[in-house]
Amino acid sequence: MDTILIAFIFSLIAGLSTGLGSLLAFFIKDFKHKHLSLLMGFSAGVLIQISFMELFFSSVIETGFLNANIAFFLGIATIAAIEFLIPHEYKEEHLTETEKKNKRLMKTGLLVSVGIIIHNFPEGILTLFGTIKDPHLGLVLLIAIALHNIPEGISVSTPIYYATKNRKKALLWSLFSGITEPIGALVGFFVLYPFITPFVLNLALAFVAGIMVFISFDELLPLSFSHGEAHLTIASLFLGMLTMSMVLFLLE
Repeated sequence: MDTILIAFIFSLIAGLSTGLGSLLAFFIKDFKHKHLSLLMGFSAGVLIQISFMELFFSSVIETGFLNANIAFFLGIATIAAIEFLIPHEYKEEHLTETEKKNKRLMKTGLLVSVGIIIHNFPEGILTLFGTIKDPHLGLVLLIAIALHNIPEGISVSTPIYYATKNRKKALLWSLFSGITEPIGALVGFFVLYPFITPFVLNLALAFVAGIMVFISFDELLPLSFSHGEAHLTIASLFLGMLTMSMVLFLLE
């Protein structure tokens, strides 16, 4: 029972670490387009790198190239369908340009949040089972997940903060994205335990990678480029990729 309790605590800490990334919003004093382009590009770099170098790569190794690719493109198709079904209110004619941009920013933040919610669910299951198997492995998983959840928190909070100018709302959405990690652990333990296999978990990782790559190319990067800061966007994109690569390297 002590090991199971520790496992749930680990999954809770890992999930709530997304809130640390959202704290960045509290240090932004004024709203400059350069800041938005930089942070959106950085967020896209983080999501793209973790999708290909950790989630998709792990899935290919564990499930095979074909299975991983099927799950990956199914993830892309799923989030594309969700994006198509969301009303594009920011395109309404009576809205000012500022209102349109704010609505699109809010939609982007919510889409990123959806992607991270789906991503964190299997991570919660992974942390739980890993800790039950070996508490030391659970601690390593906790550190790894917490470190990459911090920049993911930035990618949720930044567009919501810029859209609403509300730091509290940005923080709450970021925390909400992370809370699905311990929820995943609970559901995994009480409901899915007989059905969860390493194969299924790794397919889920490829599915989530597809979701995050789509969001990066369809929402984050277009928003980052929309303010005419192309060079800053590209530089911040590679900075996000480099940052995520360094995190993954340190956790090898």
